[in-house]
Amino acid sequence: MIVMLDEKELVPVLQDLGQKLDRAGSELVLDFSAVRWIDSKAVLAIDELAQKADEKSVRIVLRCVNVDVYKVLKLVRLTPRLSFAA
Repeated sequence: MIVMLDEKELVPVLQDLGQKLDRAGSELVLDFSAVRWIDSKAVLAIDELAQKADEKSVRIVLRCVNVDVYKVLKLVRLTPRLSFAA
């Protein structure tokens, strides 16, 4: 399952995806090409999604993540729980 993310609707979409992980199969790809920055609410939403994905054995792949977003995810130690693709 591939999901295009929008910076303005990032948190609600991530929260909604947590409820739909059963339909994701073994991998959920999140396209971050339109996301330039994330705030603390988005970080929490990503963390919650990662926890739910771990419980359901779903791999989360973030695609087209810019350097600033990656740095935030690295700082809060979420990068080991996620996969990244170009």
